[in-house]
Parts: sequence; structure tokens; C-alpha cells
Amino acid sequence: MTKLGVNIDHIATVRNARGDRHPDPYLSAKIAIKYGADSITIHLREDRRHIKDKDLMIISSNNQIPLNLEMAATKKMLKIALKRKPDFVCIVPEKRAEITTEGGLDLKKNRKKIKYIVNKLINSKIRTSLFIDPSIKDIKLAKQLGANCIEIHTGKISNLVKNKLNYKKELTKINKCAKYAHLLGLEIHAGHGLDYKTTKILKRINLITEFNIGHFIIGESILYGLKKVIKNFKNILKNK
Repeated sequence: MTKLGVNIDHIATVRNARGDRHPDPYLSAKIAIKYGADSITIHLREDRRHIKDKDLMIISSNNQIPLNLEMAATKKMLKIALKRKPDFVCIVPEKRAEITTEGGLDLKKNRKKIKYIVNKLINSKIRTSLFIDPSIKDIKLAKQLGANCIEIHTGKISNLVKNKLNYKKELTKINKCAKYAHLLGLEIHAGHGLDYKTTKILKRINLITEFNIGHFIIGESILYGLKKVIKNFKNILKNK
């Protein structure tokens, strides 16, 4: 069955708005797993705007929570990942001024640095993914850099769907990329900007084995509850 990763960054955003301890990301992670999430994603940003080091320490210490750590390709973040030993790492681009991740990694420009980090993580038995735009060129590079997986940036197709614009060309591109990545032996994940409708559309690409969704799940949960929203996504992912 296709897996659902729940990103809880914005639980921490709400907590930090009051500088208090509530709502608790660790409790949220446990509840999300209880309600059917296959893993929890957190992004430890360099500016610590939502998830804090203590959150990572506490969540990663619970071996009942499969943890996917999103991180920038820096030696400082690598050191933290090797210390905390999450189950999975997804290397993502990061700019201080951005509101959210704006695109995939520039693998060509940062090839040497990313290869070094990927090797270190995989040698520590941490499954490692690279967050990339849907590009055949980047898939080739991801394979050369030794990644286990790619996570396809789905921001463009999500925006097209939300704005009721023609998304067929972007869907075809993602489908071709998934097929090529599969041929190379890479696991294919998808994430960014996903809601119910876009997830249903991308679920047609059966080579995508994992969807990582955060903002929409947390936003919908304010209105309808985390249990119901996770259940809705799990139903989407199990249906053909």
C-alpha cells in the first residue's frame, strides 16, 4: 500500500506563536501514527522557525515513530542527523527568506557536497531521499549521487489543480520521471502543496510509493480533526 507521511511542522508553528509548549509536536506525532500515518516528517530549518532541536531529540528517541527528517545540505545538519539517527532523511533546498520550499535541489551546482552527505547518511543506515523537481536530468544525477529515493516536488501541479488550470502536461512529466526513476532502481515519493484532489490525481501513478503531506493536513485538522483527515488520505491512497 502507498504510504502516507504526515509533516507536523505547523503544529510547532502554532506552539511557537505563543512561545509556549502547546500544542506539543511529540504528542501530535504519536497521535498521527495512532490514526494511521506511516511516518512523521519534520523539517529542522537552520533558522528553527518551527521545529526545534528539542523536538527532534524527543521524537527521534521514540522508536515507535518512523521519523523522516528534512534538512538542508550542510555539514552542521549532517552532524545533527548522524547524532539523532532518524529512520529517513530527505535533503531539501533551503533559503532563509522563503515562506516554504520553493523548488527542488540544484544537484548539479551542489553535486560534491550532496554526494558527501548522502554517503555519510547511507553509511549510517539512514534511508536518504533527494527533493527534486520532476526532471529526467536530476533523476540521473540523484542516482549518480547514491540516493535511495527521490521526492518529486509537486508544487507546480498542485497550484495548477487548485487554480483549475490544465495540469495534464505536468502530470505526464511526473509520470515519465517516475517511470525513469523506477528503471534506475530509485524509490519514488511525492510532496509539496498536496491536498485531497491533487493526491487523487497523482495516485494514478502507481510507482509513487509515498506521499508526504503537511500544511493541508494540519490546516484541515483544525476544522475536522487529525483522525478524520488522516483517514481520508489513507482511503485515497488505498483506492485504485
